[in-house]
Amino acid sequence: MRPAISEGAQGLRSRIVSIDALRGLVMLLMLVDHVREFIYLHAQVRDPMDLSLTPPGLVLTRLTSHLCAPVFILLTGLSASLHAQKHGDRRATSVFLVKRGLLLILMEVTLVNLAWTRSLVPPVLYLQVIWAIGLSMVVLAALLWLPRAALIVFAAAVMLGHNLLDGLVLQPGDTGYVLWSILHQRGFIELPWGGARTSYPVLPWFGVIAAGYALGPLFAGAVAPAPRCKGLLAMSAAGLTAFLVLRCLNGYGEPVPWQTGATSVMTALSFVNLTKYPPSADFLLLTLGLGLALLALFEALPAGSLGLLRTFGGAPLFFYLGHLWLLRLLHDGALALGLGGPSGRIEAGAPLQIWLVAAALAPPLWLACRWMVGLKRRAAWSGLSYL
Repeated sequence: MRPAISEGAQGLRSRIVSIDALRGLVMLLMLVDHVREFIYLHAQVRDPMDLSLTPPGLVLTRLTSHLCAPVFILLTGLSASLHAQKHGDRRATSVFLVKRGLLLILMEVTLVNLAWTRSLVPPVLYLQVIWAIGLSMVVLAALLWLPRAALIVFAAAVMLGHNLLDGLVLQPGDTGYVLWSILHQRGFIELPWGGARTSYPVLPWFGVIAAGYALGPLFAGAVAPAPRCKGLLAMSAAGLTAFLVLRCLNGYGEPVPWQTGATSVMTALSFVNLTKYPPSADFLLLTLGLGLALLALFEALPAGSLGLLRTFGGAPLFFYLGHLWLLRLLHDGALALGLGGPSGRIEAGAPLQIWLVAAALAPPLWLACRWMVGLKRRAAWSGLSYL
């Protein structure tokens, strides 16, 4: 097998193509989901989805996006580990993670919320995935000082054990409500000008980013591609097997039990219809199991075949901000032209339209990312690395 390695790499690789390619793939799936958010505002899905009300096509469209956050945060931890290997300095990596994490939190409450709400001071501030990634990076800045064995134990305990805390539900005004709303319970935090909704409780994501960091030695320069792929596939098989066992037992690991549907398709959809906010143990086992299998696949493929995906993954924050603002401009422009539906919003008639719109937006976004990746390679300013 040929390792998917960046050109010109010597010793520790500055960028690993398989990682950028997998990041690019989940970013494209995120694009599909955010197109759904903008043009399906009249028919939002719940978490998990109500299969009696949500068309199967829309269910499948939503399910594909479930890979995005877990895989992206896992790769964030892995990239942090490679950063530490490259520089040989955990302190420098900790400082980098804190700076990058705080930047992401700032981005969430400014540019990202502005794109979603059209207001810098909206009545409701949504703390979503960029916020969760930012806080996870800040926490990882401390966790990376643990021995690797302790880090693995922490990651497994948090990812698989946090559902034991589901019964702890606090109400506004209770001691610890704000902290618990940030960590594990979706809630509304009162602010002087309105409030903040913790759409992405962060505790399980701390386990995911720690697991990604613990993967780092598998990608050290001394590890050959074949053993790396074998290790990734073994972990993938273990995760998917654990998911199947827990889900078949229909007990611990997922708050919403699956049910036999009117057809085999509806039963299968119920089986994989999992809780994302916060991500259940079953949700993480399934998505990370699939993500590790994809990473092994991309490691085995020739680097040249991954060029398109790699370009998207080479400028993740630039892509994230760019695609949100592109969707916002297109949405508002269409409304200005009188193209809204009866609800006063852009409405799609079928899930296929979501995929077609996303496919149409991907090429200009790829060109923009290619420009940014080239700029990052040429420019001397280290701040571009944050994009």
